[in-house]
Amino acid sequence: MKTNEPIYTICKYSPLELLSGSGLKTERLDPNRASFSCAESCGHPNLCGYGKAVLEEVLTRNIRCLLLVDCCDVCRRIYDILLNRGGMEYLYLLPLPHKNGPGEITRMERELRRLNSELRQATDREFDLPLALDAWRGACQTEVLSTPHILLTGAHGGSSLLHTVLARSSLPVVDETCTGNRRLLPPPELLDKGTFFRAYAQALLCQEKPCMRMQFHGEGQNPNAVGVICHTMKFCDYYGFRYAATKKEMKVPSLKIETDATPQSSGQLYTRLDAFFETIQPRQKTEAVKVVANYVAGVDSGSASTDAVILDREKHIVGSAVLPTGAGAAAGAQRALDEALQQAGLNLDDLAVVVTTGYGRKTVGTGNTSVTEITCHAKGAHHLYPQARTVIDIGGQDSKVICLDGNGNVTNFVMNDKCAAGTGRFLENMARTLQLSLSEMSELGLRWKKDVTISSMCTVFAESEVVSLVAANTETADIIHGLNQAVANKTASLVRRVHGEAPYIMSGGVAKNHGVVKSLEEALNAEIYVPQQAQICGALGAALIAWEEIQYGESER
Repeated sequence: MKTNEPIYTICKYSPLELLSGSGLKTERLDPNRASFSCAESCGHPNLCGYGKAVLEEVLTRNIRCLLLVDCCDVCRRIYDILLNRGGMEYLYLLPLPHKNGPGEITRMERELRRLNSELRQATDREFDLPLALDAWRGACQTEVLSTPHILLTGAHGGSSLLHTVLARSSLPVVDETCTGNRRLLPPPELLDKGTFFRAYAQALLCQEKPCMRMQFHGEGQNPNAVGVICHTMKFCDYYGFRYAATKKEMKVPSLKIETDATPQSSGQLYTRLDAFFETIQPRQKTEAVKVVANYVAGVDSGSASTDAVILDREKHIVGSAVLPTGAGAAAGAQRALDEALQQAGLNLDDLAVVVTTGYGRKTVGTGNTSVTEITCHAKGAHHLYPQARTVIDIGGQDSKVICLDGNGNVTNFVMNDKCAAGTGRFLENMARTLQLSLSEMSELGLRWKKDVTISSMCTVFAESEVVSLVAANTETADIIHGLNQAVANKTASLVRRVHGEAPYIMSGGVAKNHGVVKSLEEALNAEIYVPQQAQICGALGAALIAWEEIQYGESER
């Protein structure tokens, strides 16, 4: 190699110490791209987000030296694309056994010797054993956290994800993803060039914290971990399967999150993380509220609507509003709160505390504090129906299933956010295609006669199916019933994923759609309680949390 630029790597199984022994600098590639314009011009569109992000990083930064480890198929695809494209000064793909038995260690030793031979030819440098051993010893000295902390595990997380989790957690976070917490077994006392490669192969394959691609387990869960966050790339099936298998072994609360190596959908990621931390860490009380008013309010700033609820000291609803969010979350929240105040005959000074929730909770600029919609829907649902053990919320942008214990505490939850499939936005688009209002669609869907199957839940493809059915003179009621069943089946799969159980309560705007509710009851083989306040359930929960704040404030007086 004629250049002095470092060799970039992406995997904790990259042989960094071997490269150091060859006098080469290394740097870990940490991609987080806003778009994949270069990657999509030379790679398959179905390449996962991480694969596209690595390609985008290499192409836009004109990186010319890259060592890949074939820990998963996407690394092989990256190698094939870059090899075929040309222009790389050094490109290497290191085969990685997915076990750490004697046979696999022997195979890894052979591959490391082959790599060393190629490096010697490429650099005209002899392997320096002391340099390699110094680097190896440095890779054994990672500090082990002995205080309560959160584990971040799973697929390529990167510094961006780690910083996001750290920023939202009050506890330390240990990165045990396949790119983090690289800790090797220490080298034996007596090593020469002949025995180095065998010992080093064993140290690489027997890392204390193996990645989830490996077909063996590490030393077991850290006893000081109070929660586990498992990260996977969107549309990567493998890590989803591994998470499902390992979740059974987890003794602490766990959360599965998905990203695509871009900063997109950050609001949904924040909601998941915040809700998870709210379930495992007691919510910190704000400073004692000086109670000078008799009312509290909750504002739920959602993607489609913004809801507001005002409670008196007896927790009675004295005012509420449901308005379209519009173009700005702050303006939408203020309009909803103003309407609820007007209905109650109050003004803003009459409110002791305002709690905000929903995707816009941090930006509305109205409340004293903010809480995720997971916690707020749970709080509101338990208040309306204390027997409930599962809350089903189908909102404008996503669907949520929340499991509760007997005290209304969240024990598990799941959100559907890969697209708007099965949400209020989906139904709204279908109603527009059928030239119906949502209320008309709700009633007409109950008068179906023949089963119609809608095979796609993608809004665009489903709309094409609906247009084709209309052209074939299919009865509108039958089409709507097919849509209702599609939404119900998708939602029921979320319920089963978190092992939701009856009694069920439904919240969110879609709860007003009688056809969807009936189809969902059939899919779950159980009755679903739909309260009159279903659409304002999140805002009600926020108001109840505000009510708790003034009780706390009075107790401190």
